[in-house]
Amino acid sequence: MSSVYCMVTITGRNHGEKFSTLFKEEHLPVMLLMLGTGTASSEMLDYFGMESREKIVIFTVVTGDSWKRVKERMEQKLSIDVPGTGISFIVPLSSVGGGRSFRYLLAGQEYEKEEESELKNTEYELLVVISNYGYNNLVMEAAREAGAGGGTVVHARGTGMERAEKFLGVTLAEEKEITFIVARAEKKNGIMSSIMEKAGMESKAKSILFSLPVTETAGLRISGEWKG
Repeated sequence: MSSVYCMVTITGRNHGEKFSTLFKEEHLPVMLLMLGTGTASSEMLDYFGMESREKIVIFTVVTGDSWKRVKERMEQKLSIDVPGTGISFIVPLSSVGGGRSFRYLLAGQEYEKEEESELKNTEYELLVVISNYGYNNLVMEAAREAGAGGGTVVHARGTGMERAEKFLGVTLAEEKEITFIVARAEKKNGIMSSIMEKAGMESKAKSILFSLPVTETAGLRISGEWKG
């Protein structure tokens, strides 16, 4: 898969609504919103003109063309290039769990498959599993059965869930859990298949998942099976 990216935007909580509104105006697909806390000192906050350490993190999926368009609008309308406003970056997707999920994540964005990039020939992959709140155990049981180690879970609120019925034929809840799992690239397909089978759209978890390439790792001991 090429020219499809996970876009991550981090901004102050007071700017979150402006960014979300702009993304909706650009008809971007499902957005996942999470609250966070910045680590800058009070002196740094004063220097950059930031009012608080409270952050909002927004995840969405974009094509290369969509990214160019929304990047320009963030600079022109929201002044994201001004210190203290926020930061947005993209990471290439390497795979998505199922055609329906792929269409749902793109939500009508035009996509043309291109030649694979060298970045995706990596030893590890980061699996991102978006599921209904309260079903992380179901997700991790399925992942471990296929050889995954541990995972990290964060709570998020989803927007654009109304598109689910059109692309997936189901209704999705707004309250979400996002599970991050790092796995060997050769085990990725098996783990994703297990999650799709046991915790996918036919289950109560209603999981949607995709993977991102990992270029370097630290803290993973390799001895037969890796342990997170």
